[in-house]
Formats: sequence, C-alpha cells, structure tokens
Amino acid sequence: MAAHPAQHPHVVVHAPALDGSRRVTADDEYLGVASHLDDVVELLRLADLDRIEVEDDDVVEWQGGGPDDWPGLSEHHDR
Repeated sequence: MAAHPAQHPHVVVHAPALDGSRRVTADDEYLGVASHLDDVVELLRLADLDRIEVEDDDVVEWQGGGPDDWPGLSEHHDR
C-alpha cells in the first residue's frame, strides 16, 4: 500500500554551509558532510541506507535547496 516502507529513517540534507557543503543526518544520527549529490548517496550507502532514493522528497528532506543546489562549489573557485 505505502510506496516506502515505514522503517525508513527521516533523512535530512541540511542547508548549505558557507563553503557549499551540506550536513546529512538520518533521524538524530549524523552521517557526514556532502559536497555533491554523489556524496549524499555514498553517506547513505555507508549507513546501510542505500535503498533510499536520495532525490525522493517523500523520504529525504532537502533544506535550503534540492538535490541540484550546491552553492559555493562553483561561485567560490575564484578568489
């Protein structure tokens, strides 16, 4: 009936920091810092959550922008 099993944790990709990196948490557990969508996928894999579709808004909460928003990565190359 449900599209996603109830055992999925609440995954949050937090708003970007000044350098464009984003913290990733699952429930209250800190998984790491991501600088790219691929990093989010890898952090979930390492936490044995690789069955989660990271671009699925029903499972992953993207704060401060979606999966394509990584500010700071292109803007801050010039010093």
